[in-house]
Amino acid sequence: MLTAAESRLTGDQLTGGHGSTGGGGSFHAVDPRTGLPLSPQFSAASHEDVERAAALAAEAFDTYRHTTPEVRAAFLEGVADHIESLGPLLTEQVRAESGLPALRVASETARTTGQLRLFARLVREGSWRDVHIDPAQPDRAPLPRPDLRSRRIPLGPVAVFAAGNFPLAFSVAGGDTASALAAGAPVVVKAHPSHPGTSELVGRAVQAAARENGLPEGVFALLHGPADDLGHALVTDPRIKAVGFTGSRRGGLALAAAAAARPEPIPVFAEMSATNPVFLLPHALRQGAADLARDFIASMTSATGQMCTSPGIVLAAESADLETFIQAASTAVAACAAPPMLSAGIHDAYEQALSRLAAIDGVTVRARGTDAPEVSTAGRAAVLFTDAATFLAHPELQEEVFGPAALIVRVPADRSLQTLARALDGQLTATLHAAGADREQAAALLDILELRAGRIIVNGWPTGVEVGHAMIHGGPYPSTTAPATTSVGTGAITRFLRPVSYQNLPADLLPPDLRDDNPLHLWRRIDGNPTRD
Repeated sequence: MLTAAESRLTGDQLTGGHGSTGGGGSFHAVDPRTGLPLSPQFSAASHEDVERAAALAAEAFDTYRHTTPEVRAAFLEGVADHIESLGPLLTEQVRAESGLPALRVASETARTTGQLRLFARLVREGSWRDVHIDPAQPDRAPLPRPDLRSRRIPLGPVAVFAAGNFPLAFSVAGGDTASALAAGAPVVVKAHPSHPGTSELVGRAVQAAARENGLPEGVFALLHGPADDLGHALVTDPRIKAVGFTGSRRGGLALAAAAAARPEPIPVFAEMSATNPVFLLPHALRQGAADLARDFIASMTSATGQMCTSPGIVLAAESADLETFIQAASTAVAACAAPPMLSAGIHDAYEQALSRLAAIDGVTVRARGTDAPEVSTAGRAAVLFTDAATFLAHPELQEEVFGPAALIVRVPADRSLQTLARALDGQLTATLHAAGADREQAAALLDILELRAGRIIVNGWPTGVEVGHAMIHGGPYPSTTAPATTSVGTGAITRFLRPVSYQNLPADLLPPDLRDDNPLHLWRRIDGNPTRD
């Protein structure tokens, strides 16, 4: 449990195992419900603070990457324990800085601690090391085979950019941080300026767990600051070897460009934007258009539409059933309250995006939710409507509107849903609603959509991302910069690892996971065959 001093907000950076005042000015978080600043004042990091955090991370790397599975797993579990010990203090801080309801905060806290413990189990189990051993065959003809062994090792210190829409699960101790620490990589986190108090509390939980497990002070650092140049300085520091990012396309591409322009380019694993299309097939619509509409609006307005998996486009063939769906969706939206959005910046961008779409010839705003003038950042839901020709003629209709809004596209008989599917950008998710009689059309769409999305949902909704072994939260560009990876689930660890092959190493130089006696009891492939022997 954190001490009283560790649970008190100071507005400090967290580097070198303790807090310190940053040299880059100051700022306040803002309550999105009232628009008023929150205490305390936070100090922003300077470029010198970035350099110090990166230097400490590089110094810690040589020690941390050699920690035993038990020490690393205990560290991750300790972080989870300390976060839980914050209890109502953390809940109220998250709510003050984000406007999120208590139930959402509880759910996100559980997800955060759950994925930390999931990675702890993964570290102990060891399959992430991907060990292969091909024993020497000195008598093989025409040429002998050398002894070859391979494993994955961490890339080096990782910069993590906390997300604005998930103050816990995609933030300081979220999936990027958990997977990097599990891989053996120290982490420098750039906190999101919308929730610096939440970030400090969680950052101190990470620091406490690091101390308790005897880890070097540079294994974790937390930097505050609203300026873009802080992120640029972090990504371009030569000691940083990879980047994890969740946020806007503009932000992700800026970081990717900076990382690519370095003398030593590094990978940026950016999860950026998606409209998460939903395809309604004819027989599914016929069986329950009104129910589908209500469930769709519930998914679209979940978390005030501020989820990266929020369904933003619905496509269906024109029919009377589709008109029933559109009317039911419009009715449901008109009854939606307007809770606070996460920040004034997100709220303003949302309203501006809606205005741009509504100005396109062929696009109609069918319904808006109720207003809440007393809420500074009220997120009024919206349903827009267009036809297939307009959709295909205006690529900007595929751009993410980050908030509780979606575009319904009516597809005429002379155009197929497959044609629209082929025109889609890369997505995090794609959803099909299909009945048994829709099977042939569903199969044709699946063949297209698996090339355009990281996760395909059938007869469900994309909001809600299970944290597990089979989850893929990623997808082709522009949803991410790295379509072969995931930022959620145990597969996320592979982003921060690289394979190394060892040829003819003497037994006394082999690392434990490659030794013949297998002291870590890992599953390994020997001559391609899985074994724990």
